[in-house]
Amino acid sequence: MRVLFIEVDTESSWAVASIGPSFLAAYLRQHGHHVDFFRVPLTMDAAAVAAKVREHAPALIAVSLTTRQWQRARKLVSAVRQHVDIPVVAGGLHPTFSPEAVLAQPGFDYVCLGEGEAPLLDLVEALAAGRSPEGIDNIWVDGGTRPALRQPLSPIDELPFLARDLLDEPNGTVHMATQRGCPFPCTYCAARMYNQLYKSTEEYGRRRSHRNVLDELHGLRDVGKLGYVIFLDDTFTIHHPWVREFCRIYRDEIAVPFCLHARVETVNEKLLHTLAEAGCQQITYGVESGSERIRYEVMRRPVKNQRFVDVFRWTREAGINVTANYMLGLPEETPDDLQQTLDLAEQLDVLDFGYFVFYPYPGTQLFNVCKQHGYLPDDYLYRDANHRESILDLPTLSADDIAHYYDAFTELRRRMYEKRQAEIAHIYERASTG
Repeated sequence: MRVLFIEVDTESSWAVASIGPSFLAAYLRQHGHHVDFFRVPLTMDAAAVAAKVREHAPALIAVSLTTRQWQRARKLVSAVRQHVDIPVVAGGLHPTFSPEAVLAQPGFDYVCLGEGEAPLLDLVEALAAGRSPEGIDNIWVDGGTRPALRQPLSPIDELPFLARDLLDEPNGTVHMATQRGCPFPCTYCAARMYNQLYKSTEEYGRRRSHRNVLDELHGLRDVGKLGYVIFLDDTFTIHHPWVREFCRIYRDEIAVPFCLHARVETVNEKLLHTLAEAGCQQITYGVESGSERIRYEVMRRPVKNQRFVDVFRWTREAGINVTANYMLGLPEETPDDLQQTLDLAEQLDVLDFGYFVFYPYPGTQLFNVCKQHGYLPDDYLYRDANHRESILDLPTLSADDIAHYYDAFTELRRRMYEKRQAEIAHIYERASTG
């Protein structure tokens, strides 16, 4: 059977496509099915998408959706279905935690809850055989009842390697995932909510073996596609024995530069030097807030500001570049809390950082808090999820407060960039004068 995965762009056409469909496509191909892919740039309308769909002639359309993709995707799918009569299945974070809203939108026939490899295969094979998909675990059929969930696949070494033709990876840069699941209880992130979704299991988190990850990297190098590795795990540094052994083998067998995401609670000086020796060139840390009150009481991240100061210094001393991420406009946050975040960002003094206005993603604890306290507008399901403006009606912060600090972060990044440029110019000037 032929399945067409569609990636719905929302801002940048250069961004890497969703990694989930690459796992799913590889799994379907392993079982003898044909998979195509195309991404929908911002300039492409529904008629053009429908023409592309007819060109590929699939029996099923699949879309993987985050909440940020949902608004454009729902309009697009509804319009496309007026041109082509091909069933659509939606999976990913947003359909998993807002399945009723997705199925209520015209054009969506099925929602896949949670992990999708085996459920999607069952759906494809049922449709290919002309059988009803009702009763397939994880697959919610429009007009049907919520399905049961099957146990997550384990060990995940059994999964085939990613179908990289779905990722648009340029110039030898590859994306890797070594694990599924997150053990941390952060209230703003949906990753932990998979543990709640699969509450019948002892632990949702699973990690690939060293050899399985390295074999995939060897295969990429053998065909000339390995120059830089981006590890996409939410927290690469969770289990130190696994990381240390991986670094040892990676250094000996692969030895190409890489970057990763980590939490300051999960690294120490020794581990950072181990990562650097293996080829780690950049680490992104989620700082989120400079207010310890917000971090402890609202975000459930019990870590002191001094820990960020220490870890950022250790990371630099190990020769690794640092990137940080910050959030603005959280429930219970005040202008003073935002000022503390700005002050900490200036103290940490990193060349590049991201700053995002908080959006309450379905499935997270903070989404439930916002809903219970009436912070969400009635039409929140139809509001765009963006990182520049808040959709919330917060009693402690105004829209002007958030806009002021968003602009302040923009100015801070400009000043830091100019400072680095001046430092580089000074180094070149000294070198040229002997």
